[in-house]
Amino acid sequence: MANNDTIQKTITVAVALCIVCSIVVSSAAVMLRPAQEANKALDFKRNVLAAANILQEGVGVEEQFSKVQSKIVELESGTFSDAFEVETFEQRALEKDSANSDALGRDKDIAKIGRLEKFAKVYIAADENGEKVLILPVRGYGLWSTLRGFIALKGDLNTVVGLGFYEHKETPGLGGEVENPRWLASIAGKQVFDDSGEVVLRLIKGSVLASTPDAQHKIDGLSGATLTSNGVTNLIKFWLGESGFGPFLTNYKNGSA
Repeated sequence: MANNDTIQKTITVAVALCIVCSIVVSSAAVMLRPAQEANKALDFKRNVLAAANILQEGVGVEEQFSKVQSKIVELESGTFSDAFEVETFEQRALEKDSANSDALGRDKDIAKIGRLEKFAKVYIAADENGEKVLILPVRGYGLWSTLRGFIALKGDLNTVVGLGFYEHKETPGLGGEVENPRWLASIAGKQVFDDSGEVVLRLIKGSVLASTPDAQHKIDGLSGATLTSNGVTNLIKFWLGESGFGPFLTNYKNGSA
C-alpha cells in the first residue's frame, strides 16, 4: 500500500489547494468588479447630491442625479470646455498626467495636492426652490490622508449650501468627524468671501458662537484634530481661490464662463 503521508505529497496537496483557492478568489474579484464599480459611481453621485443638500430619501439616486448638469471646466481660463466627453471624464486620472496637470510650488500648494489638473468636472443643480446650486470637487491633505469631497455654493457663489467628503483616512472620532452630520450641517449658510473677494472661510479652534466676531466666515474646529482642521481650511482656500476655481467663479457669476 502506497504511503500517502510523505512530505512531497503533503506539499503537493497544499500547493494544489492554494492554486484552486487563488483561482476562485481571482474569478470572484473579476466577476464582482463591474458591480463594485457601479456601486462606487452611485456613491459618488450620492455625495454630489448630499453636498448640495438635495439628496432625497426614498428616491433613486440615478433618478435624482439625472436632473444634475455636469460640465468640464478649464481651470486656468475659468471657462467651460469640450476637450473631454463629460460622461467619460475622470478628473482623478488627470492628477498624475503630466500632459494635463502642472506641478505646484510649495508657496501655492497650500492644500498639499502636489499637482493641479488642468480640467475639472463641476455640477449644476437646483434646490427645492428652483434656485441654482453649484457643486465643486475639492481635495486636500489632512493628517493622514487626502480628503476628497465637494463644496456646494448658492447662486450668489458666496453662501455655502453644503460640504461633504466621500474619501479620507483621518482618525475616527477626531479628524474622522469631517463625516459627522451635525458638524456638516453647521457649515450651511457660511460665507466664503469677504468684501474684497478674498477667501476667508476657515475652521477655528473651539466652537463658533452667535457672539463670535465674523461668525459667518468661521466653522467649528474639529476637537483634537488640528491638522485635519487646517487641511479643510486650506483646501477651501485653495480650491475657491485664484489657483483653483477662482477664475471660473468670476466668469460664471458674470455669465462669461
